[in-house]
Amino acid sequence: MIKIENLTKYYDATLAVDSVSFEVQKGEVVGFLGPNGAGKTTTMRIITCYLKPTSGKVTIEDFDIFEQPIEVRKRIGYLPENCPLYPEMNVLDYLNYIAELRQIPRAERSKRVREMIGVTSIGDVLHKDIGELSKGYRQRVGLAQAMVHDPEILILDEPTSGLDPNQIIEIRQLIRDIGREKTIILSTHILPEVSATCNRVLIINDARLIASGTPDELVSRAQGAEVITAGIKGPEEAVFEALRQADFIAEFRKVREELAGEQSWLTLEIQGQGDQTSEKLFHLAVRQGWTLRELRLERLSLEEVFARLTTA
Repeated sequence: MIKIENLTKYYDATLAVDSVSFEVQKGEVVGFLGPNGAGKTTTMRIITCYLKPTSGKVTIEDFDIFEQPIEVRKRIGYLPENCPLYPEMNVLDYLNYIAELRQIPRAERSKRVREMIGVTSIGDVLHKDIGELSKGYRQRVGLAQAMVHDPEILILDEPTSGLDPNQIIEIRQLIRDIGREKTIILSTHILPEVSATCNRVLIINDARLIASGTPDELVSRAQGAEVITAGIKGPEEAVFEALRQADFIAEFRKVREELAGEQSWLTLEIQGQGDQTSEKLFHLAVRQGWTLRELRLERLSLEEVFARLTTA
């Protein structure tokens, strides 16, 4: 569907994108992440034929952006971070205008515009000037213009930028719904949004692609060994000795201790060695006769993974 090979872009002497390669398959919703200035927006503008690369190759459904840019544009809907809407036009006139620019046959225009009004839930503001709309409604209008020609691919650059929490939830749900039928590349700084909507994540830093995978895969790679928080009631020295002898535990430390009669509740942070550490720890506790009140696998958040990868 989308294939990028050794994409490079210079602005004069400044390297903005450095030999980036990746593919996006039909039906994927891909989060495209990176710090400001990493090269995300430049890459998206190249994919959508708004910029020419210095070198490399980009094909959209086997159409080359150099040789067949019109065919590429027909297949892509693009919502830039600051969508260039016309504030003096009302919403309905604007969508009809975009449908005409997209060369949708006259007999189909009204139907396509009505469908986009329904999909983006903008029926209440059709006759308002765009300049009077809230940021949330302007984003909805921007999504409607990106989809009015029924493209297979959507490129969305910071679609929830500047929205309040309720608007973010609404746009996120809208993207999730659209993603059932479209291929989407989504750029955002709101990482829970990626976890909630994306099948796969690409991370770019200093103009280079540094990571690719599902959110769970990226977390697993960054985290390495399992880390478990365990609440164990038992004699401290006996507990510690059993943990030292366990071949599935790399190291552990006591986080806190609470007296409970003759024994104590020990809260421990345990780093595993190999797989299924939590299950093995449970069976060890049963054999030793310890009481467990907590056994929790600690996981890095996507924000923590992103910080580790982009600040190293």
